[in-house]
Amino acid sequence: MAVKRVYSHPMNIQRLETSRLFNRFGFGPRPGEFTEALKNGVAQTRTQLLTVPAVDAGAAAVVEPEITDLGRRPAANSKEILPFAIAMRFQSQQMVMWWLDRMALSDNGLTEKMTWFWHGHWATSIQKLNYPLPMFKQNQTLRTHSLGNFTTMTKSMLNDGALQFWLDGHESTVKAPNENLGRELMELFVLGVNRYTEDDVKSISRVLTGYQVARSNGDVTINQNRRDKSAVTLLGTTSAFTGDSVSEFLTAREDATTFIAERLWYRFISSTEEMPATFSAKSAFASRDIAAAVTAMANDSAIRDERYAMVKSPVEWFISACRALELTPSKLKTPNQLLNQLDKLGQVPFNPPSVGGWPAGEAWLSSATAQYRIAFATWLIKQSDLRVLNELPARQRVLKSADWLGVAEWSPRTQAALRRSINDPKQFALLALCSPEYIVNA
Repeated sequence: MAVKRVYSHPMNIQRLETSRLFNRFGFGPRPGEFTEALKNGVAQTRTQLLTVPAVDAGAAAVVEPEITDLGRRPAANSKEILPFAIAMRFQSQQMVMWWLDRMALSDNGLTEKMTWFWHGHWATSIQKLNYPLPMFKQNQTLRTHSLGNFTTMTKSMLNDGALQFWLDGHESTVKAPNENLGRELMELFVLGVNRYTEDDVKSISRVLTGYQVARSNGDVTINQNRRDKSAVTLLGTTSAFTGDSVSEFLTAREDATTFIAERLWYRFISSTEEMPATFSAKSAFASRDIAAAVTAMANDSAIRDERYAMVKSPVEWFISACRALELTPSKLKTPNQLLNQLDKLGQVPFNPPSVGGWPAGEAWLSSATAQYRIAFATWLIKQSDLRVLNELPARQRVLKSADWLGVAEWSPRTQAALRRSINDPKQFALLALCSPEYIVNA
């Protein structure tokens, strides 16, 4: 996995752990935060990053977009279709920019990082739904429950219009149960692969009949005439389940404990190494308290184990760069160009490629993405005043830039490259943002 180094000196261990805390439980440090964290020590830094404020002033300053119910799509050749399409595109774009701003401007990044994690977990794409309001509502639901109780989250997601429509739940009736939602609920959302049978899929699909979705706004109702109310046998238990009771039943299973711990491990610790049985987030998740599992994960010895490098996804890399360069996503020129840059790298919020979400790890490392990332970084740097670099004496730039970007340690090769550009802040910033040490949180 990309960067492999040995951290044996105590200060290097502190830098490694501090870097990982900033990048895995947030979107990287803003200028000065990493240096301050090193002074405060790992324990205090961890506590600060894991303590969500009652009001996050940075996030609260981001004005919520006006996402409205655009109603039924007009006929293709009608005079209403053009303004409808323009409004649809504008609202969808504003929704993405709003979320990117929240990620970049939050004073405490944990809530947005967990909302981002759950978006990839309950992966739902606007491409099929084609309406922004249900996606906007889902995003707010994920944020509300991002550090709450997983059973409560599961109940809420079964009543989420965007997810229901994405997985054809609105088409499932007592006469014709659709298996998509029930299968993915067990396999991708709660229990994991090979922890259920095809008979279980048929049973849960009967339970999840009757849901109806207003596509334009995501409102969900249950039509009792379309619902199968009979008892089914699911995972060895026979009951006349409802959406709420089947959520309670599934999330209470030991397989759910293991699966969510595995997903946390995969997205926050390592996408290449197998989760050890001793991973403390698993036992902490026994009460289905997400915050407790996240706290345990941040305290686990794996967070300081050099083996567990993680490649930043395109959105994570972009947001961390914005924070370092003191840029606001919505103020970049222009939103269309920004979304095109993210699309080239293969990741745009609200548009995961499948119900399985985005890939991880080395999937983001290729010669093509390297070229796109260089072009993207160049575009960003042109829009930054590079305040931090310009205030640093040239002779200090190599050493101090690691603190600026929250990098544990520059490799000798990267140091040499940076040293050749110490008198050219734009080139220096480009090399740093596209370096292996920045792309891969070692």
